[in-house]
Amino acid sequence: MMTTRRLLLGLFASTALLAGCAGWPTGEQTQPIVFVHGNGDSAAVWQTTIWRFESNGWPADRLTAINIPYPLARDNDSKPQAGRSSTAENMAYLRAAVDQVLKTSGASKVILVGNSRGGNAIRNYIQNGGGDKTVSEAILGGTPNHGVWAIKGLNEGNEFSGTGPFLTGLNAPKGPNGDEVTPGVKWLTIRSDNNDKYAQPDGLWIGHKGTPTGVTFDGPALKGATNVVIPGVTHRGTAFSPAAFGVMYRFITGHAAHTLNPVAQAAPLLSGEITGLGVHSNDPASGNFSNNLPLPGAQLAIYATDPATGERIGAARYSQTITADGRWGPFTAASGVPYEFVISAPGYATTHIYRSPFPRSSNIVDMHPVRLTAADQGAGSVITFERPRGYFDPAREQISFDGHTPPPGVPPTGVAGISSSTIKTAPSAGVRAITGQLDGERITGRTWPAAQDNAVVLELTN
Repeated sequence: MMTTRRLLLGLFASTALLAGCAGWPTGEQTQPIVFVHGNGDSAAVWQTTIWRFESNGWPADRLTAINIPYPLARDNDSKPQAGRSSTAENMAYLRAAVDQVLKTSGASKVILVGNSRGGNAIRNYIQNGGGDKTVSEAILGGTPNHGVWAIKGLNEGNEFSGTGPFLTGLNAPKGPNGDEVTPGVKWLTIRSDNNDKYAQPDGLWIGHKGTPTGVTFDGPALKGATNVVIPGVTHRGTAFSPAAFGVMYRFITGHAAHTLNPVAQAAPLLSGEITGLGVHSNDPASGNFSNNLPLPGAQLAIYATDPATGERIGAARYSQTITADGRWGPFTAASGVPYEFVISAPGYATTHIYRSPFPRSSNIVDMHPVRLTAADQGAGSVITFERPRGYFDPAREQISFDGHTPPPGVPPTGVAGISSSTIKTAPSAGVRAITGQLDGERITGRTWPAAQDNAVVLELTN
């Protein structure tokens, strides 16, 4: 039987009050968790979720976020496409990662947590790759389990087609109740009530405004799973929001989390990967799309910055030439200090990434430089305000970018579905401070000149 529960906002307050009565996770409740990112994403999107698990007593060495080398899905799953991965490749990579975690930890089973396309890989692995024997719980945030569209004849070879072979195979009835989930695993889905861009009855977000998609708001729900609705959250918020974490934690442990916010550490230790773009990171001609492949030869420098002006405070606190594995660090950050991460590499703009202070250690501070277009070269500066773990939602949040509310390119109303905004300053504007703000998080950087092949990113943590 499909179980559906609606979380009301008032419950979050009661959760906080009850949390102090709950015990810390122990024994089987600290088995390894493997996090699987979605289409075009990287392991870094799980940073805040991992911090929340750690802050509630989960051992850091039992929390693993994986990087799919080519994170974008093929246009047609059955046809090879350079720089994109099939469902079979995605599943095989997940299976290898789980095998490694089991070997390293000595555990008999893992918990899998996925967002969006990551949920497709999890379902495929459990149903078709032996995961029914190695997985105890599977948690899917915003996974389009019945497709982003379900229109006969419309690109049914794509893995996101609800009428295509991939999803119809996963959703085929199982067991005496005709469940859509593989038996032997505890299943949780988390969805929005109506604010998920990939669970919409109208085809606006697939380029067919006014055309019914054949998908409803409850498309991510699965028969046989525990299906939870969080009102107002976006597609990414189904996995990365504090509310989503609270749902995950209760599902796994049976009780409320002690805190929904990361607990600060005195001297966070940071590391991660420097990745590139295209089929081959070091070949600009191979494309300009996301990959999770190393960018060897790139140079990284880290500067402490003034939170009010974005100005550097002294010399670089850390620098490194990236080697073949793409890894950087470790770097010991100061508590409460914002940083500018500068990445330079042949074929890329020198990219200045401004980040808020890091409250906790992380080994998935993954970053990549960007490339400017010919049109960008005529600007004074090109600055992008990014929210990797969510979408800008002016109807529910206070957002501004360089005084623009909402940020350029972000609709003031409707379903939230834009995660970045770009401003190009005039050539005569000069170098100045520029600020992006989302509710309580404020990032100030500097407008580096595009004419000298610089790009600026203000990257939100929350």
